[in-house]
Amino acid sequence: MAVLRNFAVFEGGDGSGTSTQLEILSRKFRDVSAGLPNAVFTFEPTDGAVGCLLREALRGKIKLRGETMARLFSADRVEHLYGEDGIVPLLQRGSFVVCDRYTLSSRVYQGIECGNELPASLNKDFPAPELILFFDIDPELAFERLAKRAKKDVYESADFQRRVRERYLCLLDSCRSEGSRVAVIDAAGPVDRVAEAVWQNIAEMPIIKGCIG
Repeated sequence: MAVLRNFAVFEGGDGSGTSTQLEILSRKFRDVSAGLPNAVFTFEPTDGAVGCLLREALRGKIKLRGETMARLFSADRVEHLYGEDGIVPLLQRGSFVVCDRYTLSSRVYQGIECGNELPASLNKDFPAPELILFFDIDPELAFERLAKRAKKDVYESADFQRRVRERYLCLLDSCRSEGSRVAVIDAAGPVDRVAEAVWQNIAEMPIIKGCIG
């Protein structure tokens, strides 16, 4: 499998803090921009047409089968990777790209919903990221965080999140075998401590390490 250099991905169950940490990292790049490469921070599902449909389904506003969700995530990902100003064109122009969720999320969530075969098939040809940061957290603590949210997604139940964590842990070795460096982040600690662990791993990527010495 091809590996996209200078491409990092945040992965983790709901309530693990990936979105918060993406925002913190983006602020760091804005605040310490001198000498660092141009950085782009993005997410899946995207805010494109297919991604917006997926978000409606995730919020429970429309009902879709697991197989349909798996195929829609794949379609959204094709555009996200290869469309105009997509991840691949950005990398080709020398940018550093960080994405909140990627193929591993599909293999985990849709794998639980509709079995391993379809998500694995739909995602096998997508290139692997150079770095995967897995935000690991006890599902009970994550569920406590989720309970504070005003809006819930269809996957935000304690039982489902336990299965999500188990499946993530089972799949990390396959990500390593595909060429990604995988770092497990303890997401249960204070936000600033988690952010420090994120930066330590991001700073080891050659595109960043070459800029900061």
